Amino acid sequence: MSALFTIILPVFLIVGFGYLVSWRGWFRPEGVDGLMSFAQNFAVPTLLFASMARLDLGTEFRVHLLIPFYAGAFSSFLVAWAGAKFIFKRPPMDCVVIGFVCLFSNTLLLGVPITERAYGPDALAGNWAIIAMHSPLLYTFGITVMEFTRARGSDLSVGRVALRALSGVLRTSLVIGILLGLVTNLLMQAGLVLPTGFWDGVDMIGRAALPAALFGLGGVLYRYRPEGDMATIAMCCACSLLLHPAITFGMGHLFGLDVAGMRSAVLTGAMAPGINAYLFANIYGAAKRVAASTVLVATAISTLSIWMWLAILP
Repeated sequence: MSALFTIILPVFLIVGFGYLVSWRGWFRPEGVDGLMSFAQNFAVPTLLFASMARLDLGTEFRVHLLIPFYAGAFSSFLVAWAGAKFIFKRPPMDCVVIGFVCLFSNTLLLGVPITERAYGPDALAGNWAIIAMHSPLLYTFGITVMEFTRARGSDLSVGRVALRALSGVLRTSLVIGILLGLVTNLLMQAGLVLPTGFWDGVDMIGRAALPAALFGLGGVLYRYRPEGDMATIAMCCACSLLLHPAITFGMGHLFGLDVAGMRSAVLTGAMAPGINAYLFANIYGAAKRVAASTVLVATAISTLSIWMWLAILP
């Protein structure tokens, strides 16, 4: 019970506070948009840049950490895609969006603060390794699948579809922050020394990222109240909160993953879908109601499901 109040509750109190002030009209929608623009386009990419630049690439990018997490993610996508197609008879583009909702867990805004509160800042190395691949890999996969789905029956070549997907990924601010951080990491290993004042400025912006993003997330979630499609939403919640971390947990044991890696992989996999799941749906104009409602409902339910996973983990 103590984990619920000391680890999970503080994070969701920030989200809830953002939801409350938006609901009461004390924080206007344009304020939410401005805050989220700052967080997602500047503060969070800066945090990712700093984390990637300082990450020990040789020890943290471990196959037995990454395979369990991403096996769970892609399994969750396939189950949700198949459920949308064969059970709920959704159109092809809706099926891709619903699969993406279950693929893209909120690794950063929820996964990092909860892991840090549960196990301390030193436990985040595995999280950063997962996050380094998360947006580039999953956006590339999701956009590629969607573009091929849209192009079915058209005269677009495979190369043009792939180029469109790649250009869409490389324009996202999170991916830019990750890539710049990895380049800086390699340059520092080659002898580059950046002044302390530079890192102090980077860290000041980075420290604002998670509180601002969590507060803004509450305001964003207020807009996306549940509306119909409850059976589909329930399937998405089950895939995101139970299936993904369960597969990760099982494969982590199979691969002999150490305790620190298991904590990072399973907790990160147990997070609710991120707001990027809705943004993906909005870009393509498909299954927007399912995506928005799943983000809201799963985020609320995850206060209890994360508590369960914390009790299971060593």
